[in-house]
Amino acid sequence: MEDRDTPALYLEMTDLAPDRYESERLPALRARSGIERVTLWRNERPNRDEFPRSVPEFETLVIYEVGAGFDAPKPADGVRGLHFRRTSRPGQGRLTGRPTLGLELVLVSPKTRAGAAALRDWADFLHIREIAAASVPGFTMITPYENVSDTGPRYMHFYEMDTPDAETTFQTMTPTTIERMRAIGAESVREWAGHPELVIDYVNTFTRVAVVDP
Repeated sequence: MEDRDTPALYLEMTDLAPDRYESERLPALRARSGIERVTLWRNERPNRDEFPRSVPEFETLVIYEVGAGFDAPKPADGVRGLHFRRTSRPGQGRLTGRPTLGLELVLVSPKTRAGAAALRDWADFLHIREIAAASVPGFTMITPYENVSDTGPRYMHFYEMDTPDAETTFQTMTPTTIERMRAIGAESVREWAGHPELVIDYVNTFTRVAVVDP
C-alpha cells in the first residue's frame, strides 16, 4: 500500500473488534512466512444498502501485505479470508507522501466467465481511469487485484485514501468524477457507471485503527 508495490494482499473479515482480533487471532498468523505488514481497519458504514452484496457484512477488516508465495491459512470460525494477487495492469492515481489512513474496498465479479476480460477492460480503462483522472481530494492510489482461488469475488479494486474520514471522502468521488467528465465533454457517463458484466459483491469504507509489524 501507499508507495509500495505489494504483489498480494490477504484479507480477513470478522465481527471481532480490532483489539480482540489482535490478541486472539493475529498471534496464530503473524509468524507465517511471507507477511510484510498487517493493518487493522474499522468498518465506517456497516450494513449500507445502496449497493448489492454477496459478501456478508463485517465489523473489522484485517489486511496482510504478503509476498507472491504466501500460503493463506485455513478458515477460522467467525473469520472469512480472501487472498488476492496484483493483476498485470498497474495501479492508477497519485502518491501524496502521506500514509494510507482510509480505504474504499470494492469486490466485483463478472456475470459470466467469458465476460471477465471485458469487465477488466471497462474497470481499468474507463471506470478507474476516470476516477484517477478526477484527482478526488483524499483519494490516492487505486489498485486492481484478482482472487488467487477460482472462487468469488473475482476482483478487488483497492482504493487508498490519505484521510481517515473515508466515508465522507467516498461520498465526494462520484460527483467529482462526473463533474470532470461533463466538463471535458465526455459522453460516456452512463458507461462509466456500470457494465453489462458487472456484479457488485461488496462496497464499503474503512478507517485504519492499527498497524502491526510482523
